[in-house]
Amino acid sequence: MMKLTASVASPFVRKVCLTVAIKGLSDRVQEVSDTSDPQANKDIRTKNPLFKIPTLICDDGSMLHDSHVICEYLDTLKAEPRLIPADPEGRIRVLSLAALADGLIESALLIVLEKRFRPEDKWVQSWIDRQQKKVDASLDWLETNLPPLGDVPNYGDLTVACGLGYLDLRARGSWRVKHPRLVAWLDQFAAKVPAYEKTSAVGVEGA
Repeated sequence: MMKLTASVASPFVRKVCLTVAIKGLSDRVQEVSDTSDPQANKDIRTKNPLFKIPTLICDDGSMLHDSHVICEYLDTLKAEPRLIPADPEGRIRVLSLAALADGLIESALLIVLEKRFRPEDKWVQSWIDRQQKKVDASLDWLETNLPPLGDVPNYGDLTVACGLGYLDLRARGSWRVKHPRLVAWLDQFAAKVPAYEKTSAVGVEGA
């Protein structure tokens, strides 16, 4: 049984959890969370030189870190459904969408960390504004350019969904007012992937 360090509030962990669900690998991956088994979570996390989550300990004891690497590995374990296309053009298109969504998440996370670890009188507002511009520009691009969902969402789709979910959690869904097409897209995604609602941290105590 593979072991995955997990935290309910992490959008990067959520990406992996959605990949596990869509690929039908729930019987092969055990989530080890801060709440369910804090010591095991700490032990696995510290095996990662970056001390980050998610980290996946494979059946052979090897360690994978970075959500993209873990998701791509999990995608190879079952032929269908394919989350990252095999053809070069499709692969680059999906990975490019995922990279944009990862960038959105990272900028949103930097804003959260700035406010979490500095007292308010030490916040660097120019830094916060810079990150917020990246978030806003990404949302505007997605509102206009995000392709329709297929029968099974791909890796780019699930990364976008996790990014929007993180904004629902940390920015109280403020993105929704100016992005009605993205709201409708996310509703469609949630209907296709029941695990999306199951992995939501909105309203979870301590998230």
